[in-house]
Amino acid sequence: MEENKDLEQAVEQEEVVEETTTEETVEAAEAAEAEVVEEVPQAGDKAAEYLDRLQRLMAEFDNYRKRSEKEKADAYDFAVSNTVAELLPIIDNFERALKVESTDKALSAGVQMIYKQLMGALENLKVTPIEAVDKEFDPKLHNAIMHIDDEAYGENIIVEELQKGYLYKEKVIRHSMVKVAN
Repeated sequence: MEENKDLEQAVEQEEVVEETTTEETVEAAEAAEAEVVEEVPQAGDKAAEYLDRLQRLMAEFDNYRKRSEKEKADAYDFAVSNTVAELLPIIDNFERALKVESTDKALSAGVQMIYKQLMGALENLKVTPIEAVDKEFDPKLHNAIMHIDDEAYGENIIVEELQKGYLYKEKVIRHSMVKVAN
């Protein structure tokens, strides 16, 4: 009988341990579930924060790319403008040489060909001469260095171009030096 009592006590202790373990397991599971439930909104907040950071980074990079492209284009335009400005006195000398009468026709033809080639290269770079003669004076494009009174011309009409001006993509590289009437 004692063995039965010991056996019964052992079974009861086992049941108590099982109940305690089951209760502890249930409590632990509930606590873990509560933590998971708390972490889900935190994870959603983290995801939203990361998405926001990613979108901001993408926008910053896009702005950087556009700014870099614009700076590169501006640097190119600046370089072309400065190079063409350095070439303009050479072009002026070619134009003066073409105005001089020469007995050497081959030399004259050679100078003419070089001048045409140089002007073609400028045209490829989108450099254009400013039209001046018989146009109305525009201080944005022309530099008036002489003034004459002549009733044959209208007011502020350019009578003569003393030095050609040039534009590069709507930007004045050099103003035309002109003589203006009235």
